[in-house]
Amino acid sequence: MEVFAVEGLPEVRPGDDVAELVVERTALRDGDVICVASTIVSKANGRQASLSSYEPSEQAVRIAESIEAVAGEEKDPRLAQAIIEECEEVLVEAPFVLGVTQFGHITVNAGIDRSNVPDADLLLLPEDPAADAEAIRAGIRERTGVAPAVIVTDTSGRPFRLGQRGVALGWAGLPASRDWRGERDREGRELEATVQAVVDELAAAANLVTGEGDGGTPVAVVRDFEFGDHAASEQLFRDPEKDIVRQALREWSHARD
Repeated sequence: MEVFAVEGLPEVRPGDDVAELVVERTALRDGDVICVASTIVSKANGRQASLSSYEPSEQAVRIAESIEAVAGEEKDPRLAQAIIEECEEVLVEAPFVLGVTQFGHITVNAGIDRSNVPDADLLLLPEDPAADAEAIRAGIRERTGVAPAVIVTDTSGRPFRLGQRGVALGWAGLPASRDWRGERDREGRELEATVQAVVDELAAAANLVTGEGDGGTPVAVVRDFEFGDHAASEQLFRDPEKDIVRQALREWSHARD
C-alpha cells in the first residue's frame, strides 16, 4: 500500500470545487482512496464564522465561567455558544467542552478550528461529511471516469492516550469497517468481537503524510489498499443506547450539576 500527499493545492475559498482541485493535481486510479481534510471541505462550503455573530446564552456563559474556574483558562462565551449550536448534545462542559456533533461525531469543541482560517474567526466542521464525500467522489468520476473512494478526515484526540490522530468523519465508496466476527484465528477459534474501523485507519495513515500546522497538503491518496474478502459494516459511531462511556459521562455531568 502506498500513501502520498497531493502537492500544490491552493488556499481553498468558498465555492471552490474540491474534486476539480484534486483532479488537476494528481492522476487517480480506480481503487484509490482519497482522504480529504475536513478543513478544505468546510472552506469550500463556506463554513467560516465570526465570533461577533454569536450571542452567548446562559449555558454558554456558564461553560465559559466553569472552564476558567476549573482549568484557569479563559473561554470566550461566544465560542462556547458556537460549540453549543454545532452540537446535538453537550456531554462535558468543563474542564473542556465535549459534544456530539449533528452527524454523530463526538469531539472537543465540536471540532471548531481556529488555525489556518484567513478570512474568519472560526472554521466549523462540515454539516454532512458523508454527503460531501459522495459529492467529491461523483465529481472525480464525472471528470475522469475513475471512481475512487473518498474519506473526509479530521484530527481528534483519544481517551486514555496523549496526542491526536486522523479519523474519518464521512466516507463514500468503501465500507466503514471490516467485520471479522465469524472468521477464525490460526487456532481455529471463532472471532466474536473484532470489527476493524478501516476508514479511521486510512485517515490516520493519510495524516502521516498530510501533517499539521503550515504543511499546506490537506489531501492524500491511499493506493493499492485491499479491503479483502471480509464482511463489511457501514456503522462507525456507536449507538447512544449501547455506548457505556457516553452514559457514564452523562451521569458524571449530572452529578456535577
